[in-house]
Amino acid sequence: MPSGAGQYRTVPVGAREDGRPTLYSRYARRYARLVTMSTTAPAHPLQDVTASDGTLRRFLHGLPGVDAVGLEARAASLGTRSIKTTAKAYALDLAISMVDLTTLEGADTPGKVRALGAKAVRPDPTDRTTPSTAAVCVYPDLVAVAKEAVAGSGVKVASVATAFPAGRAALSVKLADVREAVAAGADEVDMVIDRGAFLAGRYLKVYDEIVAVKEACGPHARLKVIFETGELSTYDNIRRASWLAMLAGADFIKTSTGKVAVNATPANTLLMLEAVRDFRAATGVQVGVKPAGGIRTAKDAIKFLVLVNETAGADWLDPHWFRFGASSLLNDLLMQRQKLATGRYSGPDYVTVD
Repeated sequence: MPSGAGQYRTVPVGAREDGRPTLYSRYARRYARLVTMSTTAPAHPLQDVTASDGTLRRFLHGLPGVDAVGLEARAASLGTRSIKTTAKAYALDLAISMVDLTTLEGADTPGKVRALGAKAVRPDPTDRTTPSTAAVCVYPDLVAVAKEAVAGSGVKVASVATAFPAGRAALSVKLADVREAVAAGADEVDMVIDRGAFLAGRYLKVYDEIVAVKEACGPHARLKVIFETGELSTYDNIRRASWLAMLAGADFIKTSTGKVAVNATPANTLLMLEAVRDFRAATGVQVGVKPAGGIRTAKDAIKFLVLVNETAGADWLDPHWFRFGASSLLNDLLMQRQKLATGRYSGPDYVTVD
């Protein structure tokens, strides 16, 4: 497990823990002008950036523009890597351990959540070497049920909140949603940003809302901030949303809710991985990434792991820093794992139905 697992890594910009220069030094220099914005060093390196709507706007619009053609070409190129034998076995187990096993339907019942929790704890009852998933993700009113289902296992309980999936509610309602989930035992909270405010350029409103939700999470629940990338229209907006959320204290940045036509893609995930890499280079703070929606096969999951390794680096190859938001993905990962172990493709009848 990477040395950063389970805790934030706060490595000084331009230096490794052993004192040697880092691979990320050039990114620290690239963003240094943007994150100081003052000839006098502030008490916090990002204090001036969020001092007002104007300074925040200047910072976000001063970020380097995204070369869409180059971004998509690199994502496509990395997706052609061939992973086989022992490396594939490792990748399948790693991907399983990174799944946030999710059910977010109006027809969800306590019985369905208990079954999902049991599957998260022991994905393949016939093979005890199969790792558990990272978390179970449910609506706030089912958090207590999920918490009981995974008790003692190490599987986290994540809850969507803040008027998921549209986010169209007053801040007081959103905060009540978060507090209810945390009081019921949620280890993680997945919030949605106000896309209307973001697209209207009201960045400080979005920032303040994330800060308030982070505070409502308390000292123990980690916060994942969902952008709904399919509604942000441009890669430049995704980069701005990534930095905005990280400035506000997000523990994870997440692509989407899974409720719109365009969800996680290799290109938008690559862009967000670049953002967390550059943010750590500039601040020393590590933030996780969660692509969600549309990742259904083991082959796709492994492509995303290659993106992580080649873009952010091995420190993010850990469930503490990278997750898949998925429901059907786990079944294909299990089938591919069984095939690798036995040489036979067992088919969907040999895995439990979510």
